[in-house]
Amino acid sequence: MLEIICRSSEESMVLGERLANLLQPGDVITLEGDLGAGKTTFTKGIAKGLGVKRTVNSPTFTIIKEYKGTMPLYHMDVYRLEDEEDLGFDDFFHSEGITVIEWASQIKSQLPEERLEIYIKHGSEEKSRQFQFAPKGEHYEQLCEELLK
Repeated sequence: MLEIICRSSEESMVLGERLANLLQPGDVITLEGDLGAGKTTFTKGIAKGLGVKRTVNSPTFTIIKEYKGTMPLYHMDVYRLEDEEDLGFDDFFHSEGITVIEWASQIKSQLPEERLEIYIKHGSEEKSRQFQFAPKGEHYEQLCEELLK
């Protein structure tokens, strides 16, 4: 497991940008963390790294938002779903875009085996965040190694 501390929301966005530069079509990133932990802020950084020009915000009530950049970004918030609800997520997981899922544990049985799980926690300092990266699969392990460089 890789752990990175960000001391501000700006640093969290930069981390998301750095990750975006390593992503490939079909990559799936899952985000877990308490309310206000910074899941959407981190996703904004990924979007910026993918060249998305639109404002990125949480898709809490729409479940999925699509953004166009160098690759499509599918931003999902599945907080309100129950695991049994199958809304065709598999189509996104095997697409030419990047899928970022907030509250992914809500649909755990539908997630692809290989993915990058990221846990975000409030840090010890007021605006700091602790990011724990748990790669599932060789591709994501290599991605985490690259992120450290």
